[in-house]
Parts: sequence; structure tokens; C-alpha cells
Amino acid sequence: MTMVDHWLLPDGVEEILPAQAAAVERLRRVLLDLYRGWGYRLVIPPLVEFTESLLVGLGEDLDLLTFKLTDQLSGRTLGIRADITPQVARMDAHSLAEEGITRLCYAGSTLHTRPKSLLASRSPIQLGAELYGDDSAGADIEIVRLMLATLRAAGLRDITLDLGHVGIYQAVLVKAGLSETQEKTVFDALQRKSVPDLKLALRNVQPEVASPILALVDLHGDAAVLDEASGLFADSVPDALEPLQVLKGIASDLRRELPQLGIYFDLGELRGYNYHTGLVFAAYVPGSGQAVANGGRYNDVGAVFGRARPATGFNVDVKALVAQIPVQVDAGAISRPDVQAEPLEQLIGELRAAGEIVINRLSGEHDPRCDREIVQVDGEWQVRSLSNAL
Repeated sequence: MTMVDHWLLPDGVEEILPAQAAAVERLRRVLLDLYRGWGYRLVIPPLVEFTESLLVGLGEDLDLLTFKLTDQLSGRTLGIRADITPQVARMDAHSLAEEGITRLCYAGSTLHTRPKSLLASRSPIQLGAELYGDDSAGADIEIVRLMLATLRAAGLRDITLDLGHVGIYQAVLVKAGLSETQEKTVFDALQRKSVPDLKLALRNVQPEVASPILALVDLHGDAAVLDEASGLFADSVPDALEPLQVLKGIASDLRRELPQLGIYFDLGELRGYNYHTGLVFAAYVPGSGQAVANGGRYNDVGAVFGRARPATGFNVDVKALVAQIPVQVDAGAISRPDVQAEPLEQLIGELRAAGEIVINRLSGEHDPRCDREIVQVDGEWQVRSLSNAL
């Protein structure tokens, strides 16, 4: 190993330097205060857990994303969390076990064995909110509204909301009656929106069965897509009509409150299919090919902990969110002399309590951030501008 190697970090794992770290922490505080104002209580799940509780019932995708190691105390396998949402679901189901509606929020580091997308970090700082105990569209709307309020609080304005519902694909799949192998092949092709691969996977399937599946590839766009889908599925897949109505209702309610909000529908959206059970949503902003926030309904995840509950929520990567906004430069700081005096310390305490940065002038050297200094004038300690002192 050369000296240069000591500076290297693993691909997709970043260090956060002062300016960005300040922006990340500032935004984290703003957002957690926002959630508190909506009634969401902060929880802090552990960084590692036994894999049998961390991954149980959550599908292969999360398992593949999770780093695993052996616990030196018990000999059992531990997992470093790749997603905080399942941990919060466990806390709701087992640790809290409250009756009625429970609102929780969180913020913490996660670690992925591989990036979720080409440009994604493997060490995102995940922040989000979860609502348990209510299966209504109103709960989904509240969570979507809170996600949009999150992005506005971060300074993002030109937001497009992407809506889908896994119930549509589920209805189409049940009606098709495919084998398990066929289902996996169709799922993969539909995720990639690859019509040639999808046709190949359905080559031995009756046309009336294949047609609704193939239709999902092109069912994306504005609200007209919902009417088109209703017409296509009215006779062939009637069970798809209910989730279509759910999407119409949610979009209508959101537009009443946010008439300028861009809403895009994608009825073939299968993000988190093995995890979500109803509405799925994501938010996009210009200049970013990846969603800046996403979420959905994931009922009954708590069943593996002995308490099935309706659940809906969303999350963001705070680091990715900060990358979308200008980094705020801190106001100047104040230089203090490296001497001890009670009146001086009292003044410094008052300045710091008011939010000022006061930096000790060691060896008589000014920190370059300082645009003011504390000096003694006629026996009294005062703050003056360094430009005035020149």
C-alpha cells in the first residue's frame, strides 16, 4: 500500500467537509422541527441489529443492500442498517405498541453494500416520517403533504410529484395467472420498461392475458392516463379500478391545496414492489435524474413482530437534498484575545448565546473567518469591525 492509498475512501462513501456538514446539520434541525410541528415524535433506532429482526419479511432487495458481520459477544449475525424505515416499524409494533395513530420521525446514517443507482451514495443520511394505525387515503395525503413541505423547507420549489399504486400491477398479475418464473421475468422487464423483453417473457401467454401487462409500459403521463387505464381495465381487470380511483382522489385533494403542483402518474411503477402495498410516490426537481424523496404505503410490516398495522411514510437522503441547494455561508466570526477576564468572558457568553461565533486568537493569529474582534477600550470590552481597525 502506497502513501496515496491512505487517503482513499471506498467507492460511494464520502466524507463531509465543514461547509457541507454545516448545511446538512442545519437542514436536519429544520426538518425535525418541522415534523415536530406536525405531531411526529423523534426516535433513534440502533445502527446495527441482529439480521433476523432487521431483515425479516422485507424482501431480497434490502437483504442484498445490507452489510453483515458477526457479533463478537453472541456469535450471531448483525446487520448494519441499510434502511431505517423497517426499524421504526419494529419500534411501533413492539417497543411502543400504542393504540390508535402513531406518528414517528427519524434521522440517521445508513450504509449500502452497493449504490441504489449510478450516482447514489452508499452512505446516505436518511431522514423521514412514518404514520401508523390509519389505512385511509387521508393518511397517505398527510404524508405526501409533509414530504412536499420537507422539500419546500429545504428551498426547493419546482417539484414534480410522481404517483403510482402497486395494487394496479397486483390486479393485472393475479388476472394473468402466470407461473412464479414468468412473474419474475415480467417484473424485471416491466421495471426496466423494456417492451422487447416483456414481449419475449409473454411469448407463450394468451394475447388477452398479455395485453393488460404490456399496456402498463405506456400508462404514464398526466391525469388522462387514469381515464385511459380505467377504459382498458374495465372489463379485463376490474380489480384495478379501485386503486385507480384512489389515485384520482389523492391527486384531486393535493391539487386543491397545491394547484401549481406538477403531478405525473406512472401505473407501471414497481419501486419497492416487494415492500409497498398501495400508493407509491416520489418527488423530482429539475436537473436531477434521481428522486429527491420517495415513499408509499407498506401495511402489515409489523406483523413479523406480532402486531400488523397500517403504515405509510417517506424518506429523503439529507446529503442528496443539500446537493440540490446553494450552500449557505456562515456569517463572519468574532476574534477574542487569548486572555482571561470575567467581564470578557461574560461578553463572550452573551455573544455565543445570541448565535455569534467567537474564536480564541491563539498566538495572536486571527482566524480568517473573523470579520470582527473584541478589544478593550477605556477598560471596557467591545466588539469592533476589523475593517475599522485597519
